[in-house]
Amino acid sequence: MHRYLLAFCLLLALPVTAATQVLVTTNLGEFTIQLNEEKAPISSENFLRYVEDGSYVDTIFHRVIPGFMAQGGGFDQEMKRRDSYSPIKNESTNGLENNRATVAMARTQNPDSATRQFYINYQNNSFLNAQGGRAGYAVFGEVVKGFSTIEKMTDIPTTTIGSLGMKDVPQQPIVIKAIKIIK
Repeated sequence: MHRYLLAFCLLLALPVTAATQVLVTTNLGEFTIQLNEEKAPISSENFLRYVEDGSYVDTIFHRVIPGFMAQGGGFDQEMKRRDSYSPIKNESTNGLENNRATVAMARTQNPDSATRQFYINYQNNSFLNAQGGRAGYAVFGEVVKGFSTIEKMTDIPTTTIGSLGMKDVPQQPIVIKAIKIIK
């Protein structure tokens, strides 16, 4: 009995590392993303690199699909693509799933092509998870506060910009005004 009590006390003395949180301020309001650096270290580090260098500021959510997801971080208000660092390794087999309010890396058909764009799920999107040897989309965080701001994005009508081949673009820009690590 004493042995178990001692082990419990030792566990309590171990330092607890708090998960990193990022506050995102948009022209529609704020929301907080909590990263899962343990299960998604590459994607989390990549996201934080763009947060810390300030290059997410003045980017937009350029694709909003109600009942699916909101995607942003890659374009400015003139729809000019922002510069990116090198693509990262896909972490879609990390055990995190594309559920409501989770944040994941956007990518092309190439599984290891994610750079700066991310998306937030409006609902559980299990078809985006890795399945049967097929690469999925890597979840690396979750909106833990201010999901109502993400929901407000669906109130803005969208359009297609044919010259860019882009659909579901909000007609009024949804702009990231500030982004910073808060914890």
